[in-house]
Amino acid sequence: MPRPDPAPHSNPAASEEALELSAGVNDAIPDVMSVEKNDSTDSRFSDRKREPILATLAAVATLPANGGPTLSVNAIPTAAINPTLLEPDESADEKPEKKGLIRSVVGGIVWLIRRTFCLVSLTVILAVLTAIPILQLISFGYLLNVSGRLANGSKLKDSLPHLQQAGQIGLAAIALFLAALPTQTLAHLESVANLINQGSEEATQMRALAVVTSMLMTAYLLWAWNRGGHLANYLWPQPKRFLKEGWRWRTWRTVPDRLWEFTVSLQAPKYFWLGLRGAAGTLIWLSPSFVIIATFRNGETGLAGLVGFAALLMLGVGMLYLPMLQAHFAAENRLRALFAVRTIRRDFRRAPWAWFAGMTMCLVITPIPLYLLKIEPTLREVMWAPCLIFMVFSLPARMATGLALRRAKRMPEPTGLWKKISRNLIRLVMPLVLGIYLLFVYGSQYTSWDGLTTWVQQHAIFIPVPFLNGV
Repeated sequence: MPRPDPAPHSNPAASEEALELSAGVNDAIPDVMSVEKNDSTDSRFSDRKREPILATLAAVATLPANGGPTLSVNAIPTAAINPTLLEPDESADEKPEKKGLIRSVVGGIVWLIRRTFCLVSLTVILAVLTAIPILQLISFGYLLNVSGRLANGSKLKDSLPHLQQAGQIGLAAIALFLAALPTQTLAHLESVANLINQGSEEATQMRALAVVTSMLMTAYLLWAWNRGGHLANYLWPQPKRFLKEGWRWRTWRTVPDRLWEFTVSLQAPKYFWLGLRGAAGTLIWLSPSFVIIATFRNGETGLAGLVGFAALLMLGVGMLYLPMLQAHFAAENRLRALFAVRTIRRDFRRAPWAWFAGMTMCLVITPIPLYLLKIEPTLREVMWAPCLIFMVFSLPARMATGLALRRAKRMPEPTGLWKKISRNLIRLVMPLVLGIYLLFVYGSQYTSWDGLTTWVQQHAIFIPVPFLNGV
């Protein structure tokens, strides 16, 4: 009989290590098998990601059964069971195609033209509203809202709301003007034919052509507005679609609702209410102006002159804070904020140079040239023309005050010698800026058609052009 092999000698330390290894491997095998099962059913995983799993199983299979050198747990590649390797390869995903240089340049030019047109349309709309009594408050409220948005931290590109709607309105006005030209031309030819031969056949033909052209242009505009009122809708009317759907009721059924939604989106009542409250609070600040008007109306001197001079000083002190107070009022949307002088003084301490730049823009750079337009009265038929220039100058002034207040709110409390020097320097310069403005206001009472009422009608901080005495 062959002699049996002697029993292997047992090592207690090796036995414990082998037990720990076998326990760890037994725990890892179900996870690996489950991953392999999922991997076989998911086509997103590549074969090169199965290799670490197979290598792990091979390492487990080659473990010694009895004795011999034991395999440490650290020898198992941890990368093989790393869950991050089982994620889909992001490099295989398709990357968005980059735009070429020419395409980017053309897109930038188109964007610039579109934004410029929308800005011009907005300015014209505000100018037209400014020329209409009562509706001037809508324009004034919009200007206050612009400064309030910037004061609240809005970006410059977001400070002009309803810019896209203004572009649509401007495009509709241009389309209406161009569509009316053929009809006006035919009507003019009809009048000429009647002057040459009253009731002639040519005049009758021109009249009929004018009526037909007017109907066609009306249908053309209504069809373009129904499809959105964009530039492409005016350039290409889609005649096949018009013949197929233009006569159906469902095509025009939603037009009144969409028109109402567009009108509501303009938020005209909001700006009117903001402008009304802003105008009321501004008149309170301008109350010394009424004293000046009353004292200097009859050219009195003595005590009346002293009272008028005191009122002028009070007006100057109020003008040091009023532009920033208006921006603060629009940002807070509270009438009480229009009198928060202490808050504005704290804002001045944090950003004196921004304050100086905003006040210079609001009181000197933009309003003073506009007093030249008030030397001669403007005909009511073309009242919107000077209003357009006033709006072009007033809008940057409101944006400047909003930007200055926004910077003041973002700055920390001032500390250091330089901050103190800056504040004191601006305090010395600001009376000079205010004095230049008041000097032009004082001179405008002799050059403007409004006379002494120019003390109240200050377009730098009030309605751009409150036309009350126009011809």
